[in-house]
Amino acid sequence: MTAQTLLRRATGLSVSKSVAERAVGQRMEQTGFSDSAAYLQALTPAEMTQLIELVVVPESWLFRDPQAFYATVELVQERWARGRATRILSIPCAGGEEPYSMAMALRDGGVPKQAFSIDAYDLSPGCIERAQAGVYGRNAFRAQDVAFRERYFTHVANDAYRIIDALREQVTFRQGNLLQFDTATYSRHYDVIFCRNLLIYFDKPTTRTAIQNLSALLADDGMLLAGYAEVPSFCQNGFTTLQFRQAFALKKATAAPVTPVQVAPLPALRTLRSVPPAPRRAAVAATSSAASVAPAALRTRPVSVPSSPPAPAAQAAQADLLAEARLLADRGQLREAGDKCHAHLARVPEAAEAYFILGIINELAGKMDLADDYWRRCIYLQPDHYEALCHLSLLAERNGNHTAAATLKARAARIYQRRQASN
Repeated sequence: MTAQTLLRRATGLSVSKSVAERAVGQRMEQTGFSDSAAYLQALTPAEMTQLIELVVVPESWLFRDPQAFYATVELVQERWARGRATRILSIPCAGGEEPYSMAMALRDGGVPKQAFSIDAYDLSPGCIERAQAGVYGRNAFRAQDVAFRERYFTHVANDAYRIIDALREQVTFRQGNLLQFDTATYSRHYDVIFCRNLLIYFDKPTTRTAIQNLSALLADDGMLLAGYAEVPSFCQNGFTTLQFRQAFALKKATAAPVTPVQVAPLPALRTLRSVPPAPRRAAVAATSSAASVAPAALRTRPVSVPSSPPAPAAQAAQADLLAEARLLADRGQLREAGDKCHAHLARVPEAAEAYFILGIINELAGKMDLADDYWRRCIYLQPDHYEALCHLSLLAERNGNHTAAATLKARAARIYQRRQASN
């Protein structure tokens, strides 16, 4: 069994082959193994934990996407006014930045400590250890206003700050995996669940399982806070959105069935035979204008709309190719999925969705430059492609390009709000 398969079974994460092999190489150096097959054969639970530490993504910061915290404060205040305490879950919690931000926001909102409790889980024991210590460096304080640092942290060394004990005591940290959570014991236990930017690392079957577990944990009248790229997945699996501006809040869809958010396909265009690569940029472009500028070859070539749509049989064949590509990508058959996308593009060169799927395929393969290139082709052809904008924004965040991330996120948020207003 490959390292990639072992890690996927242990964590549910879609780890690329290159990332898995790099992690195994690091652990082999540290444990004295010279043969990867022998290392994997001798893998113990303790060693698997060390291997997982090298592939998890603990990146976060305090008051990341603050609207989610403000929406939660409003809910907790309303419930406490009716004499009801609120139970909050943060999963995954990374190094504790999210649950501590929630505790600070509630304190700022004048909410007494007996009005809420916060549980926080993460797959990584290392993350839990850092969260319990509550010590953060410069990168954790990326919010525009960091006045909260003076109120709730003490300076300990250089750029390091420790959160005050009164807030540390408000959060209970535990190591745990959402996919293995005891949903029977904690059925409908939580009134608010933060699960942001986890599903983007899962394939579709694992995403469905994760959402089912979250639904089981969430009270029927509870609120779930998701990452902005994950809202469509929740809407396709039993949730519907709440009207909190840019909080990306959802509730269980207990009334009429919720129609998933879908992007309408572009009309078929005949004159373009190929889409040239987008111009290379350092990491991700820093402005929205750079993100939306068309390649010169596309700007100068005329586009004509056909007088009649493709025959139904041709449309069905084209849709089948993309459906097959998605299925193959979910199974980890990335090369075959890519071949289906390219076959579709040979018939419909302007198919934005095919470029979006190619971006996902290359992201899974660890080829982030290619993923960025394909997603930019996608939003050139379809500027309101919500999911492509979300993925580009996340990629910009990972590359440390926060200006580009904010611009792309704002574009995605406007599209999200327009759809909500039209529903």
